[in-house]
Formats: sequence, C-alpha cells, structure tokens
Amino acid sequence: MAKEIKTIGVLTSGGDAPGMNAAIRAIVRKAIGNGVKVKGIKKGYQGLLNEEIIEMEKKDVSDTIQKGGTILGTARCPEFRLGEVQEKAAEICRNHGIDGVVVIGGDGSYRGAQALARHGINTIGIPGTIDLDIACTDYTIGFDTAINTAMQAIDKVRDTSSSHERCSIIEVMGRNAGYIALWCGVANGAEDILLPEKYDFNEQSIINNIIRNRKKGKTHHIIVNAEGIGHSTSMARRIEAATGMETRATILGYMQRGGSPTCKDRFYASIMGAYAADILCEGKSNRVVGYRKGEFVDFDIEEALNMQKEIPEYQYRVSRLLSE
Repeated sequence: MAKEIKTIGVLTSGGDAPGMNAAIRAIVRKAIGNGVKVKGIKKGYQGLLNEEIIEMEKKDVSDTIQKGGTILGTARCPEFRLGEVQEKAAEICRNHGIDGVVVIGGDGSYRGAQALARHGINTIGIPGTIDLDIACTDYTIGFDTAINTAMQAIDKVRDTSSSHERCSIIEVMGRNAGYIALWCGVANGAEDILLPEKYDFNEQSIINNIIRNRKKGKTHHIIVNAEGIGHSTSMARRIEAATGMETRATILGYMQRGGSPTCKDRFYASIMGAYAADILCEGKSNRVVGYRKGEFVDFDIEEALNMQKEIPEYQYRVSRLLSE
C-alpha cells in the first residue's frame, strides 16, 4: 500500500543552476493541483537541519521562471553524510508534517535523498547541475544555459584574440566532467579542446599544433580547457615561452552558473518538476527523474548512482577532426 502523501517539501542542494526556479514552480503548482500541500526548505539540507521551512502557495512562485539561481537558496552540508544527522533531518520532516521531499541537485544531493528515504521520508531527485555529469539522464537542469553563456563569452574572447594575434586559453566549468568544454569547443571552433576524460597532459602536442597552425598562416589559437584539468594561467605561461606567441588565460568561472535560463532549461525543468510531484504524490520514493531518448523517465536512486557516464567516442572524434 503506497504511503499517503499530504504535504511535500522541496529543496535545492549543491551548486545552483539556471532552471531550478522553473522546477520549483512546477513542483509547487502541480502538487497543489493534486490536492497536496507544499513546503519550501531553504538552503538545502543545511536549511532542513536549521528548520528553515516555509509554506508555499501558487502565488509564491509567480514571476520566478525567468530568474537564475534558486529562490530557495542552496548550501553545501558535509555533515549530512552522518547517520545521526540524517535521522535528525527525517524527524524534522515529520515534525513539520512533510511526508515526502523533492530534491533538486546532483549526485551528492541524491545520496542525501536516499538517506531520507531510508528513514521513512519519501524522496524524488531531479538532476539540477550545469555539469551534465549524471549518468542516468541525457539532460540536467542548467546545462543548456551554461553552454550558451560560455559560448557567447568565448566568441568575445576570440574577437580580441584575433585582433591581437594571440593564443587564448578559456577555462570553462564542469567539475570533473568535460561536457561543457566539449560542446563549447565544437560550437566555438576551438583549435584544441582539453577534456578530463581524454587529456593525456601532453602540452607538447598543443605547442606543436600552435606552431603548425602558424606556419599555415593562422594568426590566433583558441584552447577550451575544462575545469577538471585547470591550471590555465600556468599553462598559458608555458605555451607562450615555448611558442613565442602571446598567450592569455580567461577563466569564465561562476558566470556560467548564473543568468536567466534558456527556453530549453525552463521547459525541461518544468516537465521534470511536474513529473517529480506526480510520482511523489503517487507514493513513489527513492527515485530519480531523468530524460532519456526523448522521454521523461524515473530510476531507482541506487541504480542511478551506480550508472557510469563517458564522453561519447564519436562526438570526441568529430571534435578532433573539426579542430584541424
């Protein structure tokens, strides 16, 4: 017999991502439409432990879908790994009448959701991360906005790089995953794309590529470097010393996590939020919402966390070919 859900909570955890507000909005409005009350949990798991919990009505999410970040706030909470802390969090949920929680975040956030489920609180996870590094889904909330923000920034750096006949290393986010770097490297026509999953740390091959291109008459050189490799500034110094070509590093940083979400991020996040609210109201628990092969689906959290994700080999080969 499925547990009856009368009140659900929603929280955002880990790094913020454009589109999270669209998901929150959809959860609130779909749950209320299902006859279920909604409570917002501020500042992620840390806010749950501090009992920063508010009632949410439909009007509370008006005029939020276009906003970046998260209206509920977010925070890291390393202490949530502890069993006694997880038990305390579940008890706080019960004290506030919360039967189930929708958690919007990445893999670490899912582990927190899994812990709440073990302590009797129904949980559903939604993939909210710009890194696209969650294996069970082809899409994560915020990725589309992040790559468009980075693409536009790299276009601007290319303009000045061309004007000064310079080599530019642009470092993009993505934690230990290279999806942002891959997409932007191809979309921006970079001469070199450095991915954590593929890079062999052979800087000499990059230097040789720059020298070879200069002999062909190319006057500038763009390198898109993933955050998981990093060290862009010191790399720039070494490349300039080896090639004699003025080389500058630009680290795009947190600008990629902010800004108004794209249409895709607003739409997909909205559908994911509504889907999560529906399956939670049905009494499902310990599930993760995903998007695979054109469909919105859900997986067991344990199954989702055990999945592995790699850079598609064909996409990588094409990126190498197009950069020549």
